[in-house]
Amino acid sequence: MTVVKTVVWLLLTGLFLIWSEVEGLGVNWGTMATHKMDPKTVVQMMKDNGINKVKLFDAEQSTMSALAGTGIEVMIAIPNDQLADMNDYSRAKKFVQRNITRYNFNGGVDIRYVAVGNEPFLTSYNGSFSETTFPALKNIQNAINEAGFGDKIKATVPSNADVYGSPTDNQVPSAGTFRSDIHDKMVQMVQFLAQNNAPFTVNIYPFLSLYGNDNFPIDFAFFDGTPQPVVDNGIQYTNVFDANYDTLVSALKEAGYGDMPIIVGEVGWPTDGDKNANINMAYRFYNGILPRLASNKGTPLRPGPIEVYLFGFIDEDAKSIAPGTFERHWGIFRYDGQPKFAMDISGRGQSSLVPAQNVRYLEKRWCQFNPDAKDLSKLGENINYACTYADCTPLEYGSSCNGLDANANASYAFNAYFQVQNQDELACNFQGLAMVTTQNISTPTCSFNIQIVGTYSSASRVSVYLFVYLIVLVVFSL
Repeated sequence: MTVVKTVVWLLLTGLFLIWSEVEGLGVNWGTMATHKMDPKTVVQMMKDNGINKVKLFDAEQSTMSALAGTGIEVMIAIPNDQLADMNDYSRAKKFVQRNITRYNFNGGVDIRYVAVGNEPFLTSYNGSFSETTFPALKNIQNAINEAGFGDKIKATVPSNADVYGSPTDNQVPSAGTFRSDIHDKMVQMVQFLAQNNAPFTVNIYPFLSLYGNDNFPIDFAFFDGTPQPVVDNGIQYTNVFDANYDTLVSALKEAGYGDMPIIVGEVGWPTDGDKNANINMAYRFYNGILPRLASNKGTPLRPGPIEVYLFGFIDEDAKSIAPGTFERHWGIFRYDGQPKFAMDISGRGQSSLVPAQNVRYLEKRWCQFNPDAKDLSKLGENINYACTYADCTPLEYGSSCNGLDANANASYAFNAYFQVQNQDELACNFQGLAMVTTQNISTPTCSFNIQIVGTYSSASRVSVYLFVYLIVLVVFSL
């Protein structure tokens, strides 16, 4: 082989490895934050980290504009509270016109999927969306087809793994079937997906197997082996991800569609807010799943590449904590776009996370408990007030800031609120219980964050409303 041919061969091999590292790997980009990062900065983070697929939870204009021309494949979404509207075909057509057609131009957004709802069949929803989901799915896909995009863009329904399972007397993957109360609906939906060559999308969370279940074998949540594998027809399952995925494969097979493509819409591990949500366990999880994905090994019942979207990309400090206080800490990046830990997203030992560039922060000021405060009778209610409007989940049991003393506990809550309010002096008073300081009051295990200058924070939104309100008062007083 000549020198030139050798060089060309090496270059092609390198390109193939780069392509295969990220092929099938995406991220979830949630934006439930008090101070949102500039969408252009977030998109640049994706490009810097070799991420070429993203799953959104809406189709917000600034997000879509930032993705235009990047070549990143996009899954846009219709929230659950809009599913009933999509039961009207004319509204479904308008959604497609507004959120797909308008971006479908040379240099536009590379939309590949529309997520119709998000886990609408969760048992905790008590059937709230069970009657509106499938009609919405049909209308959206038919509207996409009518617009001429059906060959490229597919509608799908991201479902929680609780839509299927194995009978209690035979809990093995090969016995997988759809949940009895929605079985017929799921089969009907799967038939429609198959007719349109669309994938089944599922969210799999090994972390939730541990959450609230102290009897779950902890090693089974990870990928580095377990002394008690699940044996199914001679197949040994050493981790819950494979077992869960193959239970779905079996459920699809039972419905008559065993070869249907599957997308894992969400998988990840939180880093705070629970005793099992921490940096070490998250590192262990990602250090196991990413090499598995890069190997294209697949699962025992479905060998080959798996299309996966990590959950999530960036922490969201305004996300609902109804499911658990860990909900605001799923990101592989902090609220400011900085990596939480060393992580090889390629799964091949060839890269590390690249942080966000040119992030602007508020001033180096914190709000702390006032040691000279005399009347402490209202300390509790002031802490509660601060935590109602700011993120205090790191103070929860088993979390990173759980070990603080009473005064530092108050300081954390006061500072969290102070930062949400863009360090407004009036936001660090709390009836004389708090004071502003320029000394970093963080501890070795607990970070008292300074907020970023967000593109449009909730605090600035309140300021805008207040400004408008004052103008109205002035006008009507003239």
